[in-house]
Amino acid sequence: MTAPLAQVLILLAAAVFAVAVVRRMGLPATLAYLAVGLALGPHAFGFVSESETTSLLGELGVAFLLFTLGLEFSFPRMIAMRREVFGLGAAQVAATTAVFGLIAWLLGLHWLTALVVGGAIAMSSTAILLQQLTERAELNRTHGRLAFSMLLFQDLAFVPLLALASGLATDHAHFNLRDSALAVVGAALSVVVVLAAGRWLLRPLFHEIAHSRLRELFTLTVLFVVLASAWISNMSGLSLALGAFLSGMMLAETEYRYQIEATIRPFRDILLGMFFISVGMLLDVRLLFAGLGLVSTMLIGMYVLKAAVAALVSRPFTTTRFKALRTGIVISIGGEFGVALCTIGLQSGAIPSSPGEPLLVALVLSMVLSPFVLRHNKRIARFLLREKGPPRTAIEREELATIQIAKREHVILCGFGRVGQNIARVLESQGFEYIAIDLDPGRIRAARQAGDPVMYGDSSDEEMLHKAGLEQASAVVISFSDPNTAIGILRGIRQLRPEVPILVRTTDDARLKELQDAGATDVVPETFEASLMLVSHVLMLLHVPVTRVVRAVNDIRNNRYSVLRNIVPRSDESGDSQEQMASVVVPPGAWAIGRTLDDVRGRGTAVTFTGVRRQGILGRDPVGETVLRDGDIVVIYGQPEDLIRAESVLLAG
Repeated sequence: MTAPLAQVLILLAAAVFAVAVVRRMGLPATLAYLAVGLALGPHAFGFVSESETTSLLGELGVAFLLFTLGLEFSFPRMIAMRREVFGLGAAQVAATTAVFGLIAWLLGLHWLTALVVGGAIAMSSTAILLQQLTERAELNRTHGRLAFSMLLFQDLAFVPLLALASGLATDHAHFNLRDSALAVVGAALSVVVVLAAGRWLLRPLFHEIAHSRLRELFTLTVLFVVLASAWISNMSGLSLALGAFLSGMMLAETEYRYQIEATIRPFRDILLGMFFISVGMLLDVRLLFAGLGLVSTMLIGMYVLKAAVAALVSRPFTTTRFKALRTGIVISIGGEFGVALCTIGLQSGAIPSSPGEPLLVALVLSMVLSPFVLRHNKRIARFLLREKGPPRTAIEREELATIQIAKREHVILCGFGRVGQNIARVLESQGFEYIAIDLDPGRIRAARQAGDPVMYGDSSDEEMLHKAGLEQASAVVISFSDPNTAIGILRGIRQLRPEVPILVRTTDDARLKELQDAGATDVVPETFEASLMLVSHVLMLLHVPVTRVVRAVNDIRNNRYSVLRNIVPRSDESGDSQEQMASVVVPPGAWAIGRTLDDVRGRGTAVTFTGVRRQGILGRDPVGETVLRDGDIVVIYGQPEDLIRAESVLLAG
């Protein structure tokens, strides 16, 4: 027990240090985890050995990631994407397997073994792709959606490929068609079981759990559902991740999906870090340097050919060559399924060690280098197509618009939660421009899709403040309720611009003096302001003259709320309203295409349509006669259950 625990502690300590370093450098945390696994793994310093425990934790991380992704992909949306999953996904796997299988056969491998090698190279890393695309808010872009469709089919295609590889491990020249067919049938039955359980059991289960009002019971139930669905999928020969994704997709149609996502996020992030560490541990540095030329040739060839094949099969599903090429570049990295297939072939001797070991290193190395490839996929595509000029994608137009705002007079909002968004709406209605900074990727993604000028980053970082245009800002508003966070931001701003007005939100006046000393121009205690609003309404109901009410409220503010400080605040007040904003991408083949917003309302949707974004241009408060098109992003607002109903109507095929 001691040795595994010591290894986990070493990995955690190294991960904490590495993540802190790469974040300060502005790089993705994925690189830190990969570097930790590479440095501490069995092929480098050897502090940590590869074990079933670390592998299992990594696989669970991928399962949790796919579960949270399933919460964003309801069943109607998946039905609408069936053409992309089974059409484009099948074409990518078949074409890539055929191209690389032919090369392996020409190099002297048995045709069945060559088929396994081609299939291994056709696989891409689900965890790395989805994590990077989500971080960069590209998952709902054309290339992100198409890549996700390919990944789903790759999970399904892995079953017959694994059966073939296992059969070759027993007899290099024998392939048992009956066993492979049984494996496929078992996998299909497991999918049916998970879907049936999700549709008829999960909603009543969570209904009872939610009524108990026990947070720990809710958390335990979520963990049980994820692990049980992953286990059923794994027992039938599929990946852990696919079962978890299907259960998440079923829960996406319930009113509990938002709370479930918040509950599962900490487990997902920690375990996903273990997955990336386990990938780094696979890279044999000695073998890499010993056969650097061959490994580099295989790596470059895999990137180029795999991207080219994926781009070609994606072209009929896109409107431009640029989008097709971005899809190919994104899907060109290797995957954990490919590593597993190659490992089985090498251990059995079906794949000779001379080409097999360098290929395995090239696959792992492509996963290690994937953050750089995915981060710059747009630039690579432009360079290859020699395209220049104005921005072509919606996200580029948004970034350019935000940069232009930063050069003009504007307000900086530190934090884009409920308070920050309310301030933004009022500023917008009064004709003032703003730029918001926040650290919540999901919130940033939704805000960017709604057309809001929001940047991902730490508001206390001097570089982020510079990018947000602090030099031209007419005012700064800090909407975080935590005083420690506000103080850190205040100090960062005052070092760059001592004279800019800064308004700070706080819960009460407990640290009022400390916030003022840190540089706050004014501090607004929200509980006191709420009391003042109620007081003003009560006085007017008592027929006190308006001028006297305004004077009384101003006197209280000028005296720093001294009249209110002896009041003990209640601790049993209800939480914030459950109304939320969401954005829905109208997929190809959806019922809503060609129909108006009034038609959508007629299907029983009780939400407010706050905007429709088309080709990067946002139209706020659309009229009921607005006709929806393929790829439109519809911004809706309402209660969670109403949002789910509206999404199901918009995504229905």
